[in-house]
Amino acid sequence: MDQNANADLTDLLRAWPHEPGRVNVRMVAGVDGRPKLQVRVELGILQLEATGRPDGRRPEGRESLLEWVRERIAAHEAQGDAQRQAPGEASGPTEPFVLSSDECAALREESVQYYHRYVALFVLEDYVGVVRDTSRNLDAFAICHAYGETSQDREVLEQFRPYVIMMRTRAQANLAMRAGQSRLALAAIDAGLAEIRGAFEDRGTLDRFETANETQVLRGLRDMLIPKLPSSQRKELEERLRAAIDAENYELAAILRDELRMME
Repeated sequence: MDQNANADLTDLLRAWPHEPGRVNVRMVAGVDGRPKLQVRVELGILQLEATGRPDGRRPEGRESLLEWVRERIAAHEAQGDAQRQAPGEASGPTEPFVLSSDECAALREESVQYYHRYVALFVLEDYVGVVRDTSRNLDAFAICHAYGETSQDREVLEQFRPYVIMMRTRAQANLAMRAGQSRLALAAIDAGLAEIRGAFEDRGTLDRFETANETQVLRGLRDMLIPKLPSSQRKELEERLRAAIDAENYELAAILRDELRMME
């Protein structure tokens, strides 16, 4: 008997139709007892593990390729420390750690899996999972930027940094609001905006910060939060503004001034 005789997915896809313009997500129980995320896309269904690497694989026996790379970096640094501390005649300098273009490409492909998952988790309002996966991708970006073999390897992911920071910030703010901590939510948004500004500045595109979608989304979220702050928060904002100026953190000071204006 043909093992593929009943492999047609038509009935399954008809039972869960694609809805253009909407991220359609659900959580289901896997046959292995583990929860699975399913995302309905135009041409089918994506299924992702809810934890660990989204495709369920374990590269080099690790949870992810990123974990394997982190271990290699740590071992390389430990080797360098040992050489520097060894008594007797000094050994030659430790060769710098480098990720090949193929390794960087593999990290990028793995990061795409986590992107699909944190978008799905955001729809399901699993903000803890969103913070976990966005933080993981930002770590992957930083590693490629620090150790990539070519300038292309080092820079190609940096264009996505503002978006990932925005998604992490939204999740952090939503977690704070869920706990009734509007002040903490506002602080998370302030930090996210400052981090996004820094990302644009690092790439020499600071002129794009004010009009960037990421900036507008977070400022819109902040505008929603301002009316929820009790009047006593004005004094605290003023104190934070003075502290930011004293510390010469002018980016944060500008953000706090805007908040005070909106409260007025």
